[in-house]
Order: sequence, then structure tokens, then C-alpha cells
Amino acid sequence: MKAGSEPSTSNHDGDRPIAVVLLSGGLDSATTLAMAVARGFACHTLALDYGQRHRAELDAAARLSSSLGAVGHRSVAVDLRRIGGSALTDEVEVPEAPTEGIPVTYVPARNTVMLAIGLGLAETLEAEALFIGVNAVDYSGYPDCRPQYIAAFQELAGLATKRGVEGHPLTVETPLIHLTKAEIIRRGTQLGVDYAETVSCYQADDRGRACGRCDSCRIRRDGFAAAGIDDPTRYCSPPLIV
Repeated sequence: MKAGSEPSTSNHDGDRPIAVVLLSGGLDSATTLAMAVARGFACHTLALDYGQRHRAELDAAARLSSSLGAVGHRSVAVDLRRIGGSALTDEVEVPEAPTEGIPVTYVPARNTVMLAIGLGLAETLEAEALFIGVNAVDYSGYPDCRPQYIAAFQELAGLATKRGVEGHPLTVETPLIHLTKAEIIRRGTQLGVDYAETVSCYQADDRGRACGRCDSCRIRRDGFAAAGIDDPTRYCSPPLIV
């Protein structure tokens, strides 16, 4: 395990309920963390170093955890390059135009792995909630971002944990799942999220600058335009509208 900061392993965070927040370093997960903090949770953030090509997001996650008021931050390494199957973990070109069906940027089992590790940390901390910033409105069509998937994992959390067996299962929280990207951006802006510090691009450079051409960049850019908020994204070059 790598640590972005030295997190507490104590389950005592004053009178605040404890939550684990999955934090990728992107726009959605940063907004999710800000919302969890605003609800009064003592938040422990967790990033997954899965061998992604856009590794600048891991640095962004550590910075955002601190700036948005989390108790501590952890980064856990699980090398999904060993199974491949995605443009984010394999020698597959990242598409720069919308595609039909589930895109090649889908990473098999990524959300399941993240949620499983988050569930383990939540048990250790005796957390009441596990937050993930999945969205089923303005997104790339990944199967593990759908409400049906989250409902299935919530059932699993009730069956597979000490809390669940004892009748007090933690809740899997998805505050963004039915929001548009514009609504997410407006909400995060109200909560003080600095979106210039987030990294959403599938092929960001080492400095976290976005390509402006991939599907994630397109969805993000369209979200700022729809929200009527200036796009603070740092681009490698002027974005290409596709």
C-alpha cells in the first residue's frame, strides 16, 4: 500500500460519522468527496493505482484529498495491466471520437476491485458509508456505473461484512448517479471544488494536462459549457472539438 498522507487507522473521528470515499482524482470523485464532507462525514479517501496510463490522476487524488478536508488518503496498487482488456491498461489506442457500445476505455472489474478494497477499509474503520462517484447520465456507458450494479454491490456489502451480518450494513453512496455533468459541476463549484486540480483525461501527460480529444475530455468540456461555467481544465494544446 502506498500512502498519499499518513492516514489514521483509528476508528475514532470525534462525533462525526466515518466514510470511505473512492477518489480517482477526476471531476466526479472530487465532487463526491466535497459532498460527503459537506454532509458531515469524516472522510478517508482511497485511490486505486491499477496501472492506468493517466497516472497524473493519482497525484491529483492525493492533493484533492488534502484540500477538500479528508482525514487521510491511501493509494492501493492492484496491477490490472496483468489482465489488460482496456485502452487504459493495455497497448490499445484511446479513441478520440464517440464510439458505439461499451468503449475500449472500459476497464474490466475496476469499479468492483475499488469497491471491494473500499469495503475492506470501511470495515477496518467501522465506517457507516462508502462513497463512489459513478454517474449514469453523462458518462461513457460503462456497465459498472449503472444503478443496477450499485444495488447488487449494496446487497453484497450486506452479506459479506461483519456490520451486515450484525444487522447494520454500511450504505454504498452514489450522490452523482442521476445528475448531469452540468449539475455535478454546479454543485461542486458551490462546494468550492477547484476543478483545475482534477484530472479526467484518459491520456493526460505527466503534468496532468488534458489532451482535449478523448471521450472523457469531450464529456467534461460539454459539462462546463452546459453549466455556464468557464472550463479551467489545463490542456496540452487547444482542445479539438469532435
